[in-house]
This record gives sequence, C-alpha cells and structure tokens, in this order.
Amino acid sequence: MRIVYLGSSGFAAAVLEELAAGPHRPLLVITPPDRPRGRGRKLAPPPAAAAAAGLGIELMQTADVNEPESRRRLLATGVEVGVVCAFGQLIGAELLAAIELLNLHPSLLPRWRGAAPIERAIMAGDEVTGACVMRVTAGLDAGPVAARESTPIGAAEDYGSLAGRLAGIGARLLAGTLDLRATGTLELVDQAAAGLTYAERIGPAERRIDPGAGARAEALRIRALTPHIGAFVELAGGSRLGVRDPVVRASGPAPGELASAGDALVLGCRAGALEIGSVQPPGRRWMSAGDYLRGHGLPAAAEP
Repeated sequence: MRIVYLGSSGFAAAVLEELAAGPHRPLLVITPPDRPRGRGRKLAPPPAAAAAAGLGIELMQTADVNEPESRRRLLATGVEVGVVCAFGQLIGAELLAAIELLNLHPSLLPRWRGAAPIERAIMAGDEVTGACVMRVTAGLDAGPVAARESTPIGAAEDYGSLAGRLAGIGARLLAGTLDLRATGTLELVDQAAAGLTYAERIGPAERRIDPGAGARAEALRIRALTPHIGAFVELAGGSRLGVRDPVVRASGPAPGELASAGDALVLGCRAGALEIGSVQPPGRRWMSAGDYLRGHGLPAAAEP
C-alpha cells in the first residue's frame, strides 16, 4: 500500500522507525516545520523529521497540512492510507473526505483522549494503560477502534520507559491493522460511551513541584515528566533545581523545606516527603543528589 505518515514527537519517531523496518514503509513523512529548541534556541527539526531523514524517506514539513498546497502534495503521492501518530495538527474535513486515516494513540480509549495521554496516565496513578489504532474522524480521538493492547504501568515507571514500550506495542498494532486493511478484513468497533477522560497538554506551571500537595502525587508528576519535559523544585532566589528518581517517604521536613539525610535530598510535602535521587542545577548536567550535596551544600527552597 501507498502509505503517508504524519507525526512529530519522539514517540512518533520511534513508531516510524519500527514501522519502516517492515512491509509498511511510508513513502512520505509529514511533520511540522523546524522550531527553536534548547537553551541556545537554535532551529531543530521535530524528532519524526530527523527519523525520516535517517531512514531516507521523503519529508514534507508544513505548519498546516490542510493548507491547499500541502494537501495537494499529499494527495499527489497517490496515498491509499495515512497513518497519524502524535502529529499535533487537527486534520480538516477536506482531507478526511479525501483519504482514510488511521491514528495510533497511546492510551486505552476512550480514557485519555488528547495531547498528553502517557503523562496523564502516570500522573493519575493508573495501573494499566495501552495503545489503540483508530480511524480518524472529526471528533478528537473519537473514531472507531481497529486494535488495542494493554500494558501495566510499573510502580516506579517514568515517561521514558513507558513511552518506549508503548511505541513498540503501537508499531506492532499498526502493522497488523494495515495487514488487515490490505486484505479487506479490517473491522472497527465504536468506542464505549463510559470512561471518557481528556489528557490536556502539559502546561509550564505543571513542571513546578508543589510541596503543598501529597508526596505521592508529586512523585507521579516527576515520573510523568521524565525525561522529556522535566520537573523542578524552585529554590530561594528563583533558580530551579531539576529533579528525577523520586521515592516517597512517610515523613520528612516541614512542607516546602529541603533537608539532607546522608546522600539523600528530601523535600517535605503536605503528606509525606520526597526523597530525590537525581538533580540538575541550572546550566549543569544531571548528577546524583549525593554528589550535588557534596559539591553545593544544602539549598534552600523557595517559599511555598
């Protein structure tokens, strides 16, 4: 089949690499344009664009796939089916009417429709998540489902490990779905009406650890944002200390206070405390909390 792949994120790049290794290699990859990234704010391609270049697949970058010239170029490929994965653009009625689109979504729909399903599943303390392949419709992640597979969320799992596993599951589901479509045996099932939740995009304010919340909730926040977005503790003076590898303690310093316990850095929370395993001072590399304490001493947290 003539397949076009629409994706942007690191998750989309991982799925693309696995899909391209099999019989359903896309003939064109569509991503958003390059944008400024990192501390230097230099222009860099979306991860899916970099993956396409490495795979030698033709690339089209556009700020709006629905724009007439972008739509014309897509349809000129003779595409039979489009595969959408973490693309970040809404697809308009004209394209939906012109081609069939299948979307890989990393959640067990209808739970966690929307932009950040992996992060929200971890933050919510879900014990199980998964991936679905669905047909794209006008509603947000609302189309009928062709395939699904679940996977447990480990007690200490972060976004990086869970997203990697879901990418492998998703690529396998996509390949199987495309096999069925090629033979005319693909069946789709409408999503259940019950259990619908939305995974809102992660906002900048959500990166800040809130000691006024419970330690467990903040540990889940850290894991959900590791390693791609990052969570931080705000220090006195306004600087930020990146944090990873949390462990929940039953007790610790007063809420909002930082303390050391041997090689551990501990943040007091409203309920319990967070032992922080790894930190990143401003402009520095990640290091163990013990190495940080030996080199910098105990920092003071900002007022809650």
